[in-house]
Amino acid sequence: MTQLHLPADRTHEQHRLENRYPGIWRASQLAHDMAATIHTGYIALNQELPNAGWPLGQLIEILIAQFGTAELNLLMPALKRLDHRPVALLAPPHIPFASAYQQDAAEAVSLLWIAGTKHSDHLWSAEQILKNGSCGALLLWQKQIKTEVLRRLHLLAQKSQTLFFVIRPMQAAQSPSPAVLRIALTPKASGMQINILKRRGASNEAPLFLYTNDHPYLSSRVIEPLRQSVPDSPLGLSRQDQQKQTSIF
Repeated sequence: MTQLHLPADRTHEQHRLENRYPGIWRASQLAHDMAATIHTGYIALNQELPNAGWPLGQLIEILIAQFGTAELNLLMPALKRLDHRPVALLAPPHIPFASAYQQDAAEAVSLLWIAGTKHSDHLWSAEQILKNGSCGALLLWQKQIKTEVLRRLHLLAQKSQTLFFVIRPMQAAQSPSPAVLRIALTPKASGMQINILKRRGASNEAPLFLYTNDHPYLSSRVIEPLRQSVPDSPLGLSRQDQQKQTSIF
C-alpha cells in the first residue's frame, strides 16, 4: 500500500492558519473563535461547548419534556455570573420562587418576571428586551413558535450581549431552528442528562450526565433512574456551585 507523506511543516501551517483566522476550524473539532461566552457552572458541559461556555448574543434552545422540571437548575449557575444584571423570565410555566434567586447576596439574581397571556405579547416583549440590551439574560418559554420568528429573535440577539434561551417541548427537535446550540434536557434521579443536538463544530451523540447533590424540587413523576451508579462526589458541577441547588419554581 502506498503511503502519503505530508510536508514536514504541514502541522505548523495549520496552526498558523488557525491563529490567523480564529473563525476557521476542522470538521472534527469544536468551533473556536473570539465570540463571548459565559461559564455554564458545569465543567463537563463547558468541555462540550464551543469556546467553553454558553454563547452570548446568540439563540440557544433547550428542549425538555415538561416545563419547569430542570431547565433553571441547569441555567442558575450561569445566571449568577451576570454581575447582577437583570434576568428576564418571559412566560415561565410557574410563578418564580424569588427566594431561590436571593440566597447568596454576592450572587443574588435580579428578576424581571413577565407573564403575558397572549403569544403575540410574548414575542413583542422578547424583541424589546433584546433590542434594549439591558438584561443580562432572557429566558423565553414557548410551546409553539415559528422558525421565521426564531430567526428574527436570533438576529436581534446578535446585536446584544444577552444570554438568550428559548425553552421548547422535546418534540421541537424535529423542527428546523437557527439556534447555534440546541440541547435536549432530561431530569434524572441524581442530576440531569444532556444531549447536544446541535453545536458549531463536531457532532456529539453521546449523552452527558451532570450530577448534583440534590434536587428537592424534582417530581417523582418526571424523574427517571440513572442506569449507571452515581459517584461518591458530584461530577460536572464546579466546586462553588455544588452546594447551591434548590427549588426555583
